[in-house]
Amino acid sequence: MKYLSILFLGLYATFTSAQNITIVRDANAPRAKYGAEKLSETASAKGLKVVFADKVPKKSKEKVIIIGEKGTDFWKINSKIAKIDDSKLTKKEGFQIRTQKNIIYIEGTDATGALYGAMELADRIKSSGEIPSEINIEDSPEMVLRGACIGMQKPVYLPGRDVYEYPYTPETFPWFYDKKLWTKYLDMMVENRMNSLYLWNGHPFASLVKLKDYPFAVEVSDEDFKKNEEIYKYLTVEANKRGIWVIQMFYNIIVSKPFAEHYNMKTQDRSRPITPLLSDYTRKSISAFIEKYPNVGLLVCLGEAINTVDDDVEWFTKTIIPGVQDGLKALGRTDEPPIILRSHDTDGPLVMEKSLPLYKNLYTESKYTGESLTTYTPGGPWGETHKQLSSLKSIHIENVHILANLEPFRYGSPDFIQKTVKAMHSVHGANALHLYPQASYWDWPYSADKTKTGERLLEMDRDWIWYKAWARYAWDSKRDRNEEVKYWDKDLAAKYGTDQEAANNILKAYEETGEIAPKTLRRFGITEGNRQTLLLGMFESQLVNPSKWRVYPGFHESCGPAGELLLEYAKKEWNKEPHVGELPTQIIAEITEHGRLAVEAIDKAEPKVTKDKEEFLRLKNDMHAYKAFADFFSEKVKAAILVLRYSYSNDIADLDKALPHLEKSIKHYELLVNLTKDHYLYANSMQTAQRRIPIGGDDGNNKTWAELLPHYERELANFKRNLELLKSSKDGKIVTKEGKPWQPVEVTLLSETKGTYAVKNGTKVYGTPISELTKIAPELQNLKGIAFEEASQNENGTHLKFKNTKAVKLVVGYFNSDQKRFLFPPSLETDAAGNAHGQAEVILASAMNLKELPRINIHTYTFQPGENKLDLGKGRVLILGFIDANQTITTRDVGYIDAGEKGAVDWLFY
Repeated sequence: MKYLSILFLGLYATFTSAQNITIVRDANAPRAKYGAEKLSETASAKGLKVVFADKVPKKSKEKVIIIGEKGTDFWKINSKIAKIDDSKLTKKEGFQIRTQKNIIYIEGTDATGALYGAMELADRIKSSGEIPSEINIEDSPEMVLRGACIGMQKPVYLPGRDVYEYPYTPETFPWFYDKKLWTKYLDMMVENRMNSLYLWNGHPFASLVKLKDYPFAVEVSDEDFKKNEEIYKYLTVEANKRGIWVIQMFYNIIVSKPFAEHYNMKTQDRSRPITPLLSDYTRKSISAFIEKYPNVGLLVCLGEAINTVDDDVEWFTKTIIPGVQDGLKALGRTDEPPIILRSHDTDGPLVMEKSLPLYKNLYTESKYTGESLTTYTPGGPWGETHKQLSSLKSIHIENVHILANLEPFRYGSPDFIQKTVKAMHSVHGANALHLYPQASYWDWPYSADKTKTGERLLEMDRDWIWYKAWARYAWDSKRDRNEEVKYWDKDLAAKYGTDQEAANNILKAYEETGEIAPKTLRRFGITEGNRQTLLLGMFESQLVNPSKWRVYPGFHESCGPAGELLLEYAKKEWNKEPHVGELPTQIIAEITEHGRLAVEAIDKAEPKVTKDKEEFLRLKNDMHAYKAFADFFSEKVKAAILVLRYSYSNDIADLDKALPHLEKSIKHYELLVNLTKDHYLYANSMQTAQRRIPIGGDDGNNKTWAELLPHYERELANFKRNLELLKSSKDGKIVTKEGKPWQPVEVTLLSETKGTYAVKNGTKVYGTPISELTKIAPELQNLKGIAFEEASQNENGTHLKFKNTKAVKLVVGYFNSDQKRFLFPPSLETDAAGNAHGQAEVILASAMNLKELPRINIHTYTFQPGENKLDLGKGRVLILGFIDANQTITTRDVGYIDAGEKGAVDWLFY
């Protein structure tokens, strides 16, 4: 009898699982229809039979699910017998699910809410294996926009083009035309309840619209133009089904290559003024885009290719906004769709102040903590910008950007991410998220992983936990931490086929390594920007003399908790002063412990893994690589602390103590090389001259750990040599070699100047007593400077035209000051073309002193033979003359510092 009962129960279960389900949805509502289809797929996979209907069947005994939008005729007709209270259903994209008898009612505040309600029920069926007999819930997202982005950009520049200039063509972006790939990506987004997709490009208009007044501006063939129209339509229609708003981003001022060639101008030139031609072309491009793609949003980046904030304001108010308005007028629309203003390399609050009287529906966006993930305690001047923008009570979007310190290893710390999203709300006052890929942004859709078969991994698959965690906490950042641990344990157990204990160890490994890169960069980095690839390491010279590499202003104050930088720590240690906040020694102890615990946890989980083993082994390798990096970096910092101590003590014993730490760092780096050489194609996906730290990435070089190892080995050899020279010297000092004068060359000046001057002591470069030269590096003493008026440089910038018959370097002296009356040196954080002439690096640090003006750092700009020009922004700067570009010049810190300052000791590593 017992066995008959079991058989009967089994037959009953089979019978009930084959019941019919009627899903009632409005076939003319794309989002509800898509939600119904996803619900049907899930139910069918569980053995349930699904039929669709446009209205509630009469007297059905089967399960009925109704999906609709509050207030619509469809919803009123199909829910009238239920008398459901929806008075509290008011939040955007919110939904409620109610059960009455055999009917489940899914009601959305709007079309997307109805979609999300359907997907919530689908998720519960997927998890439990059955349709809940009783469900009464409501939910709505915390953040208004929850978006991801894709770069329509490449790791390298296209031939004959500059940064960000990538036309939409099958040759450049074959994946862009892959509908199957788009469907997969959009499905991933909606599964994570993401509702906005950003496409980043310098000047997309010439690939997407044709202008009557500028027919020659199009930069794709007619065939490719048609393909672009087709895929763009497909993308927007499919995105709309899933409640996703497509947003096209563009930079200013960039024009198409054919347009530039037609008018004999550059495609982008940061220093050029706004002209009627540039404004008219851009305004008409935007108008045509709005008219053609009325449901696609615009994200406007004023910075990087416009010279001044005044120009930013003028461009936004007199070109961009009017362009949008022209397009709306052509469509007969009177509404104002959102325009998103990116507050990067501009004064966002000022631009908003001047623009809101002209256009009310403006959103703002700013980088969370720059181009890296560093902290969940943001602040400083960058934090103030967020607060000012969010106080406008518009939609303020947090842009989690580039992640230059996280690539290429896997990152997925739900704890760090949840705390970060909470900070976006509580500290910055933001209410939206714009998320970059965790790695390989410039190489999307692929990750940097090297596989045995050569097959490229898709970034969206590899970094599933990245998207899922950010989206989960953008929806609700206040989730209980203990419950979240259980949630992620369950998720990881399902992915890797483990028990709960092993899954928890995988989670622990993610969360331990999740602290390593953020802590390291915020305490020791030169910049949060993609100028620095953290996980390739840093040189000792960069640790002990970071100012030579130009520490990005505001970085340390904005990107982490209060604390001491390495130089501050060394000074306080020597002076026996109390320390304050987060300390370098604390951080290196913490990151090595994080690495140890991560490896311990991931190794412990391995025996229990039964699914997706290849991916688990890649994840395990990343954890070991993170530990090797933390050990390597910590040894370098220990050495740097002792070297900085030597700068005070002059005791060679301090350098003797530093040597073993440097030697250990090499051993750890060798392990890092071994862990990555068969697992990664590269560390950083931007493989251009914009990458400068730890070393230049010119022409795609220095992008792997194997390439960096010889540089670190050379650094160690140099240190050993200099240490022996110190020991063998009579007074414990090395007589440093004086630099040799650079070889000047003559050029033909084509622009008017105020004459020239000899670069020597006693010369008054501006004709004033305070501008008298008092110290000059030997390298500069044969040069002939070109005179400019202070007032003209401050009001109009510095402009020079010349003709040269051989390659030359123009020597430029930047004042070491952050005051606005002095021109800021090239900054790759804000000017992506800031190294187009090799000018980004300081060649001679502290190389000139003037009587009562800041000391000078020397940069050089390389120009090939022909007619050339230099256009620099507003502010004082010295143009010190021309030298032969083919001579060998040595980068060094000359050491002309102010009274009371400590001399740099990075010479020990050269």
